[in-house]
Amino acid sequence: MVASNDSLVSVAPRRATLSDLASAVPGARLSGDPATAVSGIRFDSRLVQPGDLFAALPGGDFDGHRFIAGAVANGAAAILCEHDTAVPVPQIVAADARAALAPIAAEFFGHPSRELTMIGLTGTDGKTTTSYLVDDILRAAGRRTGLMGTVAIRVAPDIELRLAHQTTPESSLVQAYLRAMVEASVDTAILEATSHGLARHRLDGTTFDIAGVTNITHEHLEFHKTIDAYRRAKAILLERVAASRGVVVLNADDEGARSIAGYAAGAEVRWFSMGGAEAQIAATNIVTRGAGSTFTLHLDERRIRIALPLIGEFNIANALCAAGICDAAGADLATIQHALAHAQGVPGRMNRIALGQPFDVVVDYAHTPDSLRKILTLLRSFYPANRLIVVTGSAGERDPTKRPLQGAVCAELADVSFFTSEDPRNEDPDAIIRAIAEGAEGRGGRANETFYELTDRRDAIRRAFALADPGDCVLLAGKGHETSIILGFEHVPWDEAAVATELLHELGLPATGG
Repeated sequence: MVASNDSLVSVAPRRATLSDLASAVPGARLSGDPATAVSGIRFDSRLVQPGDLFAALPGGDFDGHRFIAGAVANGAAAILCEHDTAVPVPQIVAADARAALAPIAAEFFGHPSRELTMIGLTGTDGKTTTSYLVDDILRAAGRRTGLMGTVAIRVAPDIELRLAHQTTPESSLVQAYLRAMVEASVDTAILEATSHGLARHRLDGTTFDIAGVTNITHEHLEFHKTIDAYRRAKAILLERVAASRGVVVLNADDEGARSIAGYAAGAEVRWFSMGGAEAQIAATNIVTRGAGSTFTLHLDERRIRIALPLIGEFNIANALCAAGICDAAGADLATIQHALAHAQGVPGRMNRIALGQPFDVVVDYAHTPDSLRKILTLLRSFYPANRLIVVTGSAGERDPTKRPLQGAVCAELADVSFFTSEDPRNEDPDAIIRAIAEGAEGRGGRANETFYELTDRRDAIRRAFALADPGDCVLLAGKGHETSIILGFEHVPWDEAAVATELLHELGLPATGG
């Protein structure tokens, strides 16, 4: 079972020698007794137990080398580090500790990905919804699945946990979760592979059999610096599948996905399209409505009518990607049809809060310019004669270039916007909000008329509700399923749907609702 929702997962006791682990890292240097026994791996010194290897990982905020002494005091049997340290335990010294941790963890946990059918999902938007659709289909096909992504990690049907604000965990956790899946008789693992996770070696040492790419738009340039580098990081997943001679499913309608297709050389490449592009997986005869969509699914020469209860054309694209992946995994057409017809959706994605108020409230995770454009365009089609009011922000210490783009989208597609805090981290929240507002102004937005700047997110939601007229729609964008707001280094508890419910009750609504 899972022992903690932060860093611990219990698997059958494991043991390796330091020599075995060091041999997994080309160029690593081992000092001390090579026969030293290692019984666990930790990168948080506070969690180290006797017998553990402590990985001193350098990070953006803290350098793990600062905590080596504390790890040794807690009983660390050995250290993984980037330079020699004066501690009385053996050490594996590698040029890049984070890159070295991945093969070490894979070796320690017995390379669990080799015992599973491994499915990776990457893309700027749609990864989580697509992974849930894949999970729905494969479980309907009789597979026993595990899931690792933005909303939760499920290592078995009855074992699930939440991690805060990190879709792809560190490599030692990835390998531990995969080993736990194997021990729980899971046969297929579905992983969301983020650009950070791929570029920062979290998925090194993991084999992949099938991959899907939803799209690649504008995100995470604070880390990757250029869109080309961002795309290149995503392409690492394709290379992993190509190395396994597996199957890659790509979005033919997305220029970013098309741009990385060359990295899949050696894999079977299958394209999906709902826009008429040449593709093996396609949607035609599309009918969209408030309760979802219907379309004809084409899988090569096969076709079947699909009723999808998830609203929005972007979810048709997600369903096509999922269908292509599951077809590659062996699911038959009838199972795909049945599972998509009963798809439940994802926590924090297009969730309606209906307590009897005269206006609609929708909670969604949309936090990129492209995802905001998609959801606001969708909502506009539902409320052509009423106002769209959006509450949104942008994360601190993340891509600053997307902030004015978000503001521009809101000015273009919403009637009133409240720009507020999302996860400021160690940045000035008001400076982040001002950058969003400048983008709105550039598209004709007017301060204190079509948009407002409010630091406190609760206050922004309260003001949006107070402004809403009967028939309007209030979109709460950016937090979705998340359970905290990050201020500095502190995770302050936050549940967007619960806060919305509390504030609606303040308006005098009944104590319970539908």
